[in-house]
Amino acid sequence: MIRDDLRNIAIIAHVDHGKTTLVDEMLKQGGIFRQNQVVEDRIMDSNDIERERGITILAKNTSAYYKGVKINIVDTPGHADFGGEVERVLKMVNGVLLLVDAYEGPMPQTRFVLQKALELNHKIIIVINKVDRPDARSLEVVDEILELLLELDATDEQLDSPIIYCSGRAGTASTDPDEPGKDLAPLFDAILEHIDPPKTDLDAPLQILVSSIEYNDYVGRLAIGRIENGIISKNMDVVLTDYHDKDLNEKARINTIYQFSGLTREPVDSASGGDIVCFSGISDVNIGNTVCSPNFPEPIPFVKISEPTVEMTFSVNNSPFAGKEGTYVTSRHLRDRLFSELKKDVSLRVEETDSPDSFRVLGRGEMHLSILIETMRREGYELQVSAPKVLYRTVNGVLEEPMERLVCDVPQECSGSVIQKLGSRKGEMVEMHQIGDRVRLEFIIPSRGLFGYSNDFMTDTKGEGIMSTIFEGYGPFKGTIIKRNLGSLIAHETGEAVTYGIFNAQDRGTMFITPGTSVYAGMIVGCSPKMEDIVVNVCKKKHVTNMRAAGSDEALRLTPPRIFSLEECLEFIDDDELVEVTPKSLRLRKKILDHALRLREQFKKRNQDNS
Repeated sequence: MIRDDLRNIAIIAHVDHGKTTLVDEMLKQGGIFRQNQVVEDRIMDSNDIERERGITILAKNTSAYYKGVKINIVDTPGHADFGGEVERVLKMVNGVLLLVDAYEGPMPQTRFVLQKALELNHKIIIVINKVDRPDARSLEVVDEILELLLELDATDEQLDSPIIYCSGRAGTASTDPDEPGKDLAPLFDAILEHIDPPKTDLDAPLQILVSSIEYNDYVGRLAIGRIENGIISKNMDVVLTDYHDKDLNEKARINTIYQFSGLTREPVDSASGGDIVCFSGISDVNIGNTVCSPNFPEPIPFVKISEPTVEMTFSVNNSPFAGKEGTYVTSRHLRDRLFSELKKDVSLRVEETDSPDSFRVLGRGEMHLSILIETMRREGYELQVSAPKVLYRTVNGVLEEPMERLVCDVPQECSGSVIQKLGSRKGEMVEMHQIGDRVRLEFIIPSRGLFGYSNDFMTDTKGEGIMSTIFEGYGPFKGTIIKRNLGSLIAHETGEAVTYGIFNAQDRGTMFITPGTSVYAGMIVGCSPKMEDIVVNVCKKKHVTNMRAAGSDEALRLTPPRIFSLEECLEFIDDDELVEVTPKSLRLRKKILDHALRLREQFKKRNQDNS
């Protein structure tokens, strides 16, 4: 049976190319809202962190209606670190809208998501977005996309994909680059004509591949997936199976079923093949499982998610200020939270270590793990994390490390300093070409070469550079890379930082704290331009005598401190340092807080290196 009343599509693109904004307009013109209804921008980015950062982190389902056809839409993340979200949701759909910025053209993540869609043999609609930009170069971008399709061995049918010229913000689309559209009707028409309707057998036994998981305090775990065959109904007996785990054969019963209608979920008694549904009743369901009829427990093959490339150690906070600001502070809390995250994030790995207070967490990149840390922090968790490290592997006796494809768009006059800095980080330039008054540089660089680079990049390009990366694969180990050429300023004693102490310390380097900040011995309070650690006493007060008064401190002028975000903290710290994360504070510290013990360890290490 062919479901002509239904289309299932995903919108895929590089970060910041306008996916979520286009979905907003599709919902508005798809009859989801009243004409006078007030709708905020980027309604699909419902997560607080998503709205603050302007990026999509989690893939989300919605639907619109056009000419009596229901169009299920999956809005996917564009950042490379959340590629696992894209990989798994592509199994739910029959076609994709490939969205490309009319100025930037295909970027690293565009290549990645397009390759995954081609592997699944999905139909593609090419959408050139932001055609109303003053610097748009739509026709050149179309040529670049066709070149990319040829590189990725697309079929003749995929090379003949329809091209729509669109402005997501204005809500217009057109098939002619020279004529602006009036609404999104050309895009909707292309979806109905070009994307295949789902093919299903309603008389066959039930099969649903679970592509996403959510949790609800009232009904427990909710599974989201597309019905491949058969019909699902309330109170139906089912069996949970898995393609990679042949021993899994767990009986369960469906409690509730929901279908997506716009931004809401409507409870239904049953749904049939081709529908994307959300259902409850299976307590142990995981992403990649197949829900089947008990008479025919046949699992559906699930795409193998790319392996992690970066690791960090998450441990219980053991600083002198531990337990003062967080709600969940024990190793049991930390363990339960990390292992519960595994159930909804297929790209994450968590491993126990020799210490019961520490866990090895593996992910797709720095941002992937920093979003997890930020989420835990907002939930009331207190923890400390180590500097990110790449995961090496040995193949035929050769040590290999993860490599990234880095694309930089920089002003022409800044290209020299960018090339020099990336060269010192073992980056190898593979392409360079000019676009207007800017230069696009493409490098293959070790993942560890990018740690701590983003601040230098923004400084070198005067804040005008755009940098994006995608995992390229493993390559031979490139040798030693100096992560940073700065030392740390370390607090000498526990107490409260005062103006007089900070004034005397700021001659040694850049400070990270303000007067009144509580510090402890071993905490990092600034950085030094020398490549060595310096102990400073920021709690030192001016002695009051009959010759001078304490109030004269007010005349001291302090240099404004450098305040780090979580990502900047992770980029700054060295291997012997940690970031202390609490709901209220971010603190940098040495692993060994005692000054004498730390010097002894450094002396030992130096002797070992020399020998």
